[in-house]
Amino acid sequence: MSEVDIAELLHRIGLRASREAIHALIAHAIKSKLGSGQLLEQLVHVEQRERDARNLDRRVRSACLNTSGSLDKFDWNHPRKIDRTLYEHHHQTLDFLKQGENILFRGPPGVGKTTLAQHYGLRALECGYSVRYSTISSALADLLQQESLPATERRLKRYTAPSLLILDELGYLPCDARAADMLFHIISRRHEKRSVIITTNLPYKQWGTVFPGAACLTTIVDRFAQHCHLIDIEADSWRAHEAQLRLNAKTPPSKPRKS
Repeated sequence: MSEVDIAELLHRIGLRASREAIHALIAHAIKSKLGSGQLLEQLVHVEQRERDARNLDRRVRSACLNTSGSLDKFDWNHPRKIDRTLYEHHHQTLDFLKQGENILFRGPPGVGKTTLAQHYGLRALECGYSVRYSTISSALADLLQQESLPATERRLKRYTAPSLLILDELGYLPCDARAADMLFHIISRRHEKRSVIITTNLPYKQWGTVFPGAACLTTIVDRFAQHCHLIDIEADSWRAHEAQLRLNAKTPPSKPRKS
């Protein structure tokens, strides 16, 4: 029986490994003169890796993460200030997640806050935790558009149930007092139970500019900050930096002027 037929039969009984992976495994087995038991064992490993990868991809999409690119490509030398040791400790151990603690990424636009926050989310998914990512304005708008209290309660579970909730871009769009009340419900229900990551360009004392007149804002900040790790980033916008590099690459060097 040909390798193509074997791959087809394996797919018919539900194996998800690609034809290329199956063919490569069979070629390796023939070359290495593996026994049937060894071949089956390696086939199981190949299939498990494929299923794990597909499961992770599905969960990444469900969490609404967009982690394009490896964390290894993040330029740690670009920021003038960032606590890389603290970031990598939490990324490796997920201690903050195990203890229901929060993380605040704070810095100007374009310095990598979203990228670093989403890679925490990806790491959590890889370790079996549930994750939800949203911009804070989209999350609050989603809750406010529900037409009844029962519908709002059901939708709140989208933001209160996951092990890790990432709320991005606090401070970029203003929100009214009703939106602040929704954020209060999220933070309060997760307090000391499940972790929240927030990215912002504002210190705590300026959050009132996002939620003007919100009576619950002090309580929101108090509960979020009680068990929170702060990662401040001081840097120029990476996007502006890349744009300047592209511009420099397109601009030919000027010729020396003749005297």
